[in-house]
Amino acid sequence: MNFVMQKISLFRLVVAGSAIVLAGGCASRAPSSEHKHWSYEGETGPAYWGTLQPDYGLCSTGMNQSPIDIVAPAVEDIPDIRFDYQMSSVVITNNGHTVQVNLSTGNSIDVDGRTYHLVQFHFHAPSEHTVRGKHAAAEMHLVHQASDGRLAVVGVLMEEGAEHEALAPLWNLLPREKGASIAPEFLVSVSDLLPKDRRTIRYDGSLTTPPGTEGVRWSLMVEPITLSSAQLEVLTGICQNNNRPVQPLHNRTVVQDSVAR
Repeated sequence: MNFVMQKISLFRLVVAGSAIVLAGGCASRAPSSEHKHWSYEGETGPAYWGTLQPDYGLCSTGMNQSPIDIVAPAVEDIPDIRFDYQMSSVVITNNGHTVQVNLSTGNSIDVDGRTYHLVQFHFHAPSEHTVRGKHAAAEMHLVHQASDGRLAVVGVLMEEGAEHEALAPLWNLLPREKGASIAPEFLVSVSDLLPKDRRTIRYDGSLTTPPGTEGVRWSLMVEPITLSSAQLEVLTGICQNNNRPVQPLHNRTVVQDSVAR
């Protein structure tokens, strides 16, 4: 997942047309002499994240890391996620690791009786999660935070196919330059970003970037959405190969919802 944060104290939310700066996992990190640069390649790539900084250690030693390969999830009728998404103003930022879309307040999900508020969504190409060893063309992560600081991420696999109409207005504005931000005048229908089938695959995981914080509630949508070849070309022209390799499952349980409602 590119670029969330570990605790509520790490979130700095600037409302009314400003950007949300999310330190750590699925968010951009402001440059600092106190933190070593990390990347997706070479000596600062995923294989070395755990050694770059003491608080990145879980990237190497954690037992509940993300992403994972979805192979044979247990199929059960689990409680549905309640999505409460609205039309929202956004700020689109190229943070150097991904294209991140920060949102105004008012969007939330309810997972297993806990409410999480949507903070931002961003993209990885190719996908971080795999299904029986196969990557999707890309993956979208919708990052949520509860009032107690707990995190929940909804992942949506993205395959090449028809143009995604709800994303099309944003695609015309994706900033190519690192550090650039754009605040469109129009509102975005967050609900329209999701597939029609709202079944999910759920497991307990982590941030997919340093510091690799665990305790993140993951819900990967069973049904992918599509992007046109032109939309994929735009995305991969900005953030290509920004995916962490899949991590060992260890003793975790992965459950897939059996009923589409």
